[in-house]
Amino acid sequence: MFIDYAKIYVKAGDGGTGCVAFRREKFVPKGGPSGGDGGKGGNVYIVATKSLNTLLDFRYNKIFKAERGRHGEGSNRTGRSGRDLIIKVPIGTIIKDKESGEIIADLTEDGEKILVARGGKGGKGNARFATPTHQAPREFEYGEEGEERYLILELKLLADVALVGYPNAGKSTLISRISAAKPKIADYPFTTLYPHLGVVKVDDISTFVVADIPGLIEGAHSGHGLGDKFLKHIERCKIIAHLIDLSIDEDPILRFSKIEKELKLFSEKLYKKPKIVLGTKVDSLSDNNISERLKNFCREKNLPYLEISSVTGKGIEEFIFLCKKILIQNKD
Repeated sequence: MFIDYAKIYVKAGDGGTGCVAFRREKFVPKGGPSGGDGGKGGNVYIVATKSLNTLLDFRYNKIFKAERGRHGEGSNRTGRSGRDLIIKVPIGTIIKDKESGEIIADLTEDGEKILVARGGKGGKGNARFATPTHQAPREFEYGEEGEERYLILELKLLADVALVGYPNAGKSTLISRISAAKPKIADYPFTTLYPHLGVVKVDDISTFVVADIPGLIEGAHSGHGLGDKFLKHIERCKIIAHLIDLSIDEDPILRFSKIEKELKLFSEKLYKKPKIVLGTKVDSLSDNNISERLKNFCREKNLPYLEISSVTGKGIEEFIFLCKKILIQNKD
């Protein structure tokens, strides 16, 4: 199950309490103070890992607490510090403070780590309060409380190329053809219910990541068909591959324009990303006029256009190398 949103509570460990103690040694019946300090509470960290691709774990576990520090002991022994707590999330997770809405971190690299709750300091033992005029102090300090907060986790997939289009435009079939991703494929709309990622191998040293999101419909930018939840997953992409089914007898330019409108209304930045237009299912083409109209339109708009068939393999290799070329041109 793909989960891309979660609310969690994190609590760092409290510091241990300082100890009140006095030395009791042979022939020293009234030794000085020897109470040790309390240990520091454990911190809470969140770290990104490539071993996860969903926030599913946080659907069942929403409370995370680090270990508290141990209390100080006699003989000037400091209490053991509490163990830090490491919370693992998928790469691409955005961490927000629930109360303020502030973005704390955007974890986009494997191993990237952020401190989200700091453990409390340990309290001082009575040995810390000794002075030449106050040689038998009984003062001590309680440990500080660890920080606590509620957090929102939002996952936005990291992909180089995003496949967009109407339901059943051939996105899932294409990603299964060019990568190892195996989404559910069937000849009816809304087969894909959540995003898929696939790694495309260009040659022995080059790869890129492609994302297949569920089909978009009119009003997607405002949530129709859960479109807004899907569109956020392609905000980080570098190329948009717009798939248009050539096998159906409908105006391809109108279909293209409607999806473009949804992209623009959702995010101007997303709308302006480099695009490739793909006429799909060319093996089932019933009217050559549909193909020619789309090809001429793309030529007028200076948009790269390819006709592909995931069944026969037509245009697939050209698409892969075109993606590589554009990615190199737009490399940061």
